[in-house]
Parts: sequence; C-alpha cells; structure tokens
Amino acid sequence: MSAKAVDRIYELVEKHDVRFVRLQFIDIMGIVKNVAIPISQLEKALAGELMFDGSSIEGFVRIEESDMYLKPDPATFTIFPWKSNGVTVARLICDVYNSDDKPFEGCPRNNLKKVLNEAEKLGFTMNAGPEAEFFLFLKDENGGVTTKTHDQGGYFDLSPVDLGENARRDTVLTLEDMGFEIEASHHEVAPGQHEIDFKHADALTTADRLVTLKFVVRIVAQKHGLHATFMPKPLFGEYGSGMHVHQSLFKNGKNAFYDPNSSYQLSDVARHYMGGLLVHAKGYTAITNQLVNSYKRLVPGYEAPVYIAWSEQNRSPLVRVPARREAGTRVELRNPDPACNPYLAISVMLKAGLDGIKNKIDLGEPVNKNIYTMSLQERRELGIKTLPKSLDEALDELAKDEVIKSALGEHIYEHFVDAKRAEWSAYRAQVHQWEVDRYISVF
Repeated sequence: MSAKAVDRIYELVEKHDVRFVRLQFIDIMGIVKNVAIPISQLEKALAGELMFDGSSIEGFVRIEESDMYLKPDPATFTIFPWKSNGVTVARLICDVYNSDDKPFEGCPRNNLKKVLNEAEKLGFTMNAGPEAEFFLFLKDENGGVTTKTHDQGGYFDLSPVDLGENARRDTVLTLEDMGFEIEASHHEVAPGQHEIDFKHADALTTADRLVTLKFVVRIVAQKHGLHATFMPKPLFGEYGSGMHVHQSLFKNGKNAFYDPNSSYQLSDVARHYMGGLLVHAKGYTAITNQLVNSYKRLVPGYEAPVYIAWSEQNRSPLVRVPARREAGTRVELRNPDPACNPYLAISVMLKAGLDGIKNKIDLGEPVNKNIYTMSLQERRELGIKTLPKSLDEALDELAKDEVIKSALGEHIYEHFVDAKRAEWSAYRAQVHQWEVDRYISVF
C-alpha cells in the first residue's frame, strides 16, 4: 500500500469528518460482509492488522482455523453520501488473508486476482461492463416484502406509469457521488423492473462496483419505502432480471479483439475467446446462475439465452458481438444474472475465454436466425446445444469441467457445490403451490 494512497485516505477522512469505516468483504455466495471500525482503528486497518473470526462465515474455515486478516484495498475507499444517525461513514473493500499472511484461497476477490494474473502472463488485461437489472416492489403495512409492483411500466417508459423513476434517479445520483460514471438508467420490460449501467472498467474494479451498486440500490429503495431485489425471476409470466456482461481483452494498450482485416473485424483472439465461452458454457452456468430461481429465468419465451451459439446482432444466442468496433470491440455474454457472485462469475468467464485462446478453440459460424423460433430438428442440424435446465444439472456440468473448476480453486469449488447441493435438496423436498393447485382436486 503506497504512502500516497494512505495520505489521500486521511485527507478525505479529515475533510469530511469521517467517524466510522466499514471494512467490507465478500463470502463465497457473493453476500457482502461488514466489520465497522471507529476512525481510531483506521491505521491498524490500513496496515492489515485487524482480525476477524473466519469460522463464522459460511464456506470460509473451520473453528480451529478461525483467525483471519482483512487487508483493505485503498483504491476502494469511498465515503457514503448519506449519514448514519448524523455520522459520516466510509467504506473500504478488503481481501481476506490467512493468519500466516498468505491470501485466503476461499476469498472470491483473491480468486479473481488469481485468474487476472493468469491473463497478464499471456499479456492480456480484461475490461468488463455489466448491465444489472433489478425489481422494485412495494412493502405491506407491516414493512414486509411483497411482489406487488410499484408501476405498470414497460421498456424505456417514463412517468406517470414509471413510478420508480424517483428511486432510480436518486440511486444514480448517489452512485455518481461515490465516483461512478453512469452511462444509462431506464425502466426495463417487466413492471417494476429497472436497469442501471455504469461505464466499463478493468475486471476487478467492475466486480467491486457491482457489489457497491447492489448495496446502494437496496439502501435508496428502502429510503423510498420500496424493496429492491436482484432475484432473477420474482414474477411468473414476466421477464426476469439478467446481467449481460460485456467483456474485452487488451494487449499493449490496444483492443486484442479487433482486427480490421478479418471476417467480422474480429481477431483470432476474439474468436478463440468466444469459442471458450461457448465450449465451457454448461460448466460455468452454475456460477453465473447460482440460484434455484435462476433457471426459472433461463427458459424460452422471455428473451433469456438458453441456446449455446453466437451472433452479431441477433439476441437469441448466448454470445452476441455488439456493432461497435476498434477500441470498443467486445463480446456480450447474456446468461449471467445479478444474483451471481461477480468475482466468481468474472473469474469463470475469463478462464473459459483464456482456455479458448490457449487451445485455439474453433468458434464456428454465427447463427443469425431467431433460435427461439427454430424447431428442435433445426437446432440439432446446426449443432446448437442448450444451457442446463436446473441448478442440479448445472452442478453436474460444473463437476465435469476441469477448466472451470480450476478457475475456482479447490476450496471455493467444494464449499460452493456443497452449499448449492443443499439448496437444491431443500427445494426439491418442498411442496409448492403449483403442485397443490394442479393435483389436489384431481388425484
């Protein structure tokens, strides 16, 4: 940690009279954890001397290995634009370290750094830009969460039907106060559904910003008497929330995906990267779509990608290449949803793409027809496969993909799979209302 970075933090602390700092880190499921410290402990925190009980965090360590350190990244220091009971509070995102001062392999942020280092050894840096969607719902008279929407708006609608505009606007202003460059915000297709897009950045910064965006969206919604959720499919019969991820690789300061003299102006690096995304799609779906509910979104008929193919403008395949070229050349992976752990999701996407580059995986030709309207026979003739149809199937595919397992490392893979198998078993054992409605009066 440079002296210049530390000096900047202390200058901001003094200027804004910061009294508390939240030391944030992320568990394997992508849930933000938090240790709040008074400003008097900031020096120890910046030195990486503050410890916490790792055995209390699901998927971290056993009780006999509980002592762990939080090491803040000074680049993540930001002051919350709101006060907590009149007190100014700041935030630092931390990496988790073992008591022997080695990076903890179960820390998702450490894991992403590991895969980024693999890319750097090949001469690449990764940029990523997500499009996170979410729902805003009303609360009941007791403050409980409902699935009643606050509007009946649709794609790009404005007031009076878009009653969430005020909450969305305040979220954008708050994020801008925290250093975000917001490129767009609008109402999405379903009632109560919204999207906020921020400018792309290097992969680690993007993952940090996604975690922050989700946190801020919930805080601002609460202030407006609403509940924000990044659950992929909260409403039957409506479009679900996705998180399309735009991604590109740069080498020596130039976009490695662009080649003006090749077909589609896509370089061999781009074509092989996309080939890796397609070949490993089944293997990484459990990470990019980690909930039982994720697979209620990944069904035909709601523009969610279920078919493993690529195209330029066609939005029915899994991978799309937007029209922009030169420095803006990028690929868009369309199956992730916003409930994923962004550090792990970017890790597996990058690892899949790098495997494509290393092994020169053939991308094949684009599918420019609407796959949603194709028959099963037509899809078979074109060799178009489908994503897993359930979390259980996705976990089976993950278990077979050694490349994606290596992207996670043994610790994260084992703890993630154990937790998700338990989640699937609990879901499978439940009797759902659909079953009661369909069978109880007939059989």
